[in-house]
Amino acid sequence: MTTTQDTNQNSVEVITFGCRLNVVESEAIRRAANQGADKNLIIINSCAVTAEAVRQAKQNIRKLARENPSARIVVTGCAAQTEPDTFADMPEVALVLGNDAKTNPATWLNLDAETARVRVNDFSSLRDAHAPFHAHALVDAVAGHTRAFVEVQNGCDHRCTFCIIPYGRGPARSAASGLVVEQIRKLVGNGYREIVLTGVDLTSWGGDLPGTPKFGRLVRQILTHVPELERLRLSSLDCIEADDDLLDALATEPRLKPHLHLSLQAGDDLILKRMKRRHLRQDAIDFCQRVRTLRPDIVFGADIIVGFPTETEEMFARSLDLVEECGLTHLHVFPFSARKGTPAAKMPPVHGTLIKERAARLRAKGDVALIAHLDQQIGKIVPVLTERGGLARSDDFTAVRVEDQEPGQILNVTITHRSDRELFGQPAPN
Repeated sequence: MTTTQDTNQNSVEVITFGCRLNVVESEAIRRAANQGADKNLIIINSCAVTAEAVRQAKQNIRKLARENPSARIVVTGCAAQTEPDTFADMPEVALVLGNDAKTNPATWLNLDAETARVRVNDFSSLRDAHAPFHAHALVDAVAGHTRAFVEVQNGCDHRCTFCIIPYGRGPARSAASGLVVEQIRKLVGNGYREIVLTGVDLTSWGGDLPGTPKFGRLVRQILTHVPELERLRLSSLDCIEADDDLLDALATEPRLKPHLHLSLQAGDDLILKRMKRRHLRQDAIDFCQRVRTLRPDIVFGADIIVGFPTETEEMFARSLDLVEECGLTHLHVFPFSARKGTPAAKMPPVHGTLIKERAARLRAKGDVALIAHLDQQIGKIVPVLTERGGLARSDDFTAVRVEDQEPGQILNVTITHRSDRELFGQPAPN
């Protein structure tokens, strides 16, 4: 959970749950809402990925209402879109607002023009489901962050059986490459030295644009047309959709950072089919081997779901094995969470105790892999981008603790030692 607010006290407060896409959209929400007449707003930008994310949002709404009795609480985001009644039933909530309207300044300028307490459109019922990408989601700064996130894609045309997000964000929509390049130029001009491209299904970028360009072409255009950009990073992507231009950029362009976070989800082929994923186990292994050949310093992260319905111990063991077979370093382990309305919610479940135990085992294996990676860095001199609170990120996204440095600097540090989760460094002599 993150909170953003202008230094001007007469401004709205936005509370963010969930992904990086929500982070950048919260900035757009805050700017749009500040154009409206009512500044006594607390806006919850919610997440629907898991039941726990929804529970946390509800818990924070109650807490915020107690602490700010005069404020109006507006709930938007994916959970508001997919289960509006959950929030409408809360007396603390003044308004439930759909995802299609949340970043639009007109929404907040005309907030009191309607009396309806729930203003959520069904994406499937919109007159033009493939409406153009909302340019007002693009911002020229991201409060509280030294890296800037740029939303280049939204929505998803796939229907993984466990995933509620397509119902929360609608069909896949892409930002035109010229718009993206222009936005990144502004961000770099405003002092950002690293840009992170974000989206719901990032590698599907371009499928709805004229000529259906591939995502690698966008990456190439950014690197070519914004030569002053020092660091470009990608958020989570699907390995099966990585095109040749993207792989070539990874192999030849040092400004494209050597870290990929993969949406793998499982290591067993039958589970992958039941998830309705687009890749098989060997596809993931082959992709990681190919990229490592092209970019030997690459570091992989991955999302893996534990306890998907029908998962046996043997099936789970294949997910465990992926850590070594793909050479994964940064793991995001998700205990399966049934989402109402998805096919997986109707499948035979795995017992909750077993899911919890398997998640602990996979996290432990991920911890071993991370520590091995950290050990390899000790004694090296590595470039980092400093963030707030003494934290920095190396090129491969490893957390590096560097004290007494201003955020937003790129500097070389000597890695001196590690903890279980991060490295510690000292600025290297020039």
